[in-house]
Amino acid sequence: MKLTPEEWVRQNFIQYLINEGKYPPGLLGIEILFRHNKLKKRIDILVHDRKGKPVMIVECKSPDVALEDEVFEQIATYNLKYNVPYLVVTNGLRHYAGKMKPLQTKPDYLLAIPLYEELISQ
Repeated sequence: MKLTPEEWVRQNFIQYLINEGKYPPGLLGIEILFRHNKLKKRIDILVHDRKGKPVMIVECKSPDVALEDEVFEQIATYNLKYNVPYLVVTNGLRHYAGKMKPLQTKPDYLLAIPLYEELISQ
């Protein structure tokens, strides 16, 4: 398997979640396939709580990809399927984390990516 720039970002972000955020490795789904409007889509990282319920989607982009509206629209579309409370986008250089509230279409942006215990205690 070729280590693409996006894959490098994904692998490093996984290590960040595990080592810094104390996310249990067994609760991280990697490259999760699903269907949306008859199209196959892929979530880079899907974080689950200890009961197996999805709680966060992470979208990884190559470092040369600007994190603009299209990226946020992409992750919002993925969230129509999973309805998770937390969304993260990263290109390895910049990271944005947000918390979704009921009936809200855009997240409230957070100052930091939550630790796993913070994530599941909400």
